[in-house]
Amino acid sequence: MELKTKRVEDELGTQLIIEGSVVKSQEPCSCPDGTSFSVKNLFFNIPARRKFLKGDTTELRHIIEEYERVTLVNPAIKFSFYNENRQLFLMPKANLKQRIVSVFGSNYNNRLLPVELNSNIVNITGFIGKPEFAKKTRGDQFFFVNGRFIKHPYLNHAVENGFRELIPTDAFPTYFLYLTIDPREIDINIHPTKTEVNFQNGQVIYSMISSAVKQGLGKFTLAPAIDFDVEQSVQFSLPNHQQEVKPPTIRVNQDYNPFETKHPPATAQRDGFNPMQKATGWEKLFEHEVQVKPAINDEMPPVQSSLDISEADDKPKTESLFQVQHKYIASVVKSGLMVISQQRAYERIYFEEFISVLESGKGVSQQLLFPETVQVSGGDAQIIIDLFSELRRIGFDLEEFGENTFIVHGVPSNLNNQPVNDVLEDVIERFKKNQKELAANKRINLARSMAVRLASAMNGKLQPEEMLALVGRLFACSLPDVSPDGRPVVKIISLNEMDLMFK
Repeated sequence: MELKTKRVEDELGTQLIIEGSVVKSQEPCSCPDGTSFSVKNLFFNIPARRKFLKGDTTELRHIIEEYERVTLVNPAIKFSFYNENRQLFLMPKANLKQRIVSVFGSNYNNRLLPVELNSNIVNITGFIGKPEFAKKTRGDQFFFVNGRFIKHPYLNHAVENGFRELIPTDAFPTYFLYLTIDPREIDINIHPTKTEVNFQNGQVIYSMISSAVKQGLGKFTLAPAIDFDVEQSVQFSLPNHQQEVKPPTIRVNQDYNPFETKHPPATAQRDGFNPMQKATGWEKLFEHEVQVKPAINDEMPPVQSSLDISEADDKPKTESLFQVQHKYIASVVKSGLMVISQQRAYERIYFEEFISVLESGKGVSQQLLFPETVQVSGGDAQIIIDLFSELRRIGFDLEEFGENTFIVHGVPSNLNNQPVNDVLEDVIERFKKNQKELAANKRINLARSMAVRLASAMNGKLQPEEMLALVGRLFACSLPDVSPDGRPVVKIISLNEMDLMFK
């Protein structure tokens, strides 16, 4: 560890070098005003811990996460971040919202809603994300208690309770909540890293956080509310005091005769149509049906059904494909009924296509007419930089442009006009989620994330030709019956299972 410190009134500062808890030197030096610490070779005397470190990119991302936590809780302090003599971040002094935007990108400027609730137990301030921007992972969720970052599943559930029925069940809200509470009311000695604490009035704080979130959503009419206490005023105009008041009268049509036959309107008669005229010749409309309809005593001709199950194998018959609720494709096979999940079929197809492209490096890119600028958080920017070559292989033509900003010139040809910013953000979120669940190869992880993203937009009505093409592409895959995450794609309902259903 190297320490350099200098007072404003001094001409020279002091340099202190310590190695392994042993002071190596302490001497005057020339340095700027203030104090700076430098730590190098952190695990030089404990190599066992160094062996358990991840890759450089993963460890850098962990450091960036800790850096973000420190900057978010101290918005009045200027921060800079350097990696290998290269400046990655520069956070100027700002208010809390500006600091959040500096850390996570300018797109957060229109995503945040303020939250504030004061009481004698706890004071809650901060911001929550709008429901439509909920993510697939718990990445952007921050609790700070008395200026320190904490993790608390119970309080996290309180925030999700405030977003109930506003976001999907598999989505997670974004929040930056700051709690100020008497230190005597919390216990910080339940975890070695001090990131988990225990509250004496946990249930009360739970209710207050949930109420603060609902209040923040309600102020901007994002949460449905019914107020029965609001009195609806009656609008009426006062008559002139000189105006004569007349009582209401009953108007009677003296010419009305209930027994009189109604005549058609004049406009209908001019058009040559008389509704009172008896319709003739209507039998000709049904001549075709009358001709093909057999007599009651005649024998019905044999029906030529396309749902023929006399196949030699369990491949779906192309002429018997049909769609169910725009989600499933069904077909009759020899052993029963085959049902294919439409979205998972696309996941398997896209996954194998992206894997093939990543291995061959022959991805097709569609150039954009106007390049788009994508700004992400620091951690997400490192993921994109780490995946730069893989993203280029599958068709993304992008380049770095300043701090945490990228310019996209081209996208994969099968993106189907989806917003580039949303696609990249969703792919990165899924990539992080997959990375937490299993230590997968980054190419496999990227291919899986891209496949799920593209397949999520493919649910819809398909024409017979499209269903035929989808089934053909699916059964051309190496594993057509399993999705990239191990879920079934194809299910065959046998005749025995159908018989059990109907007892």
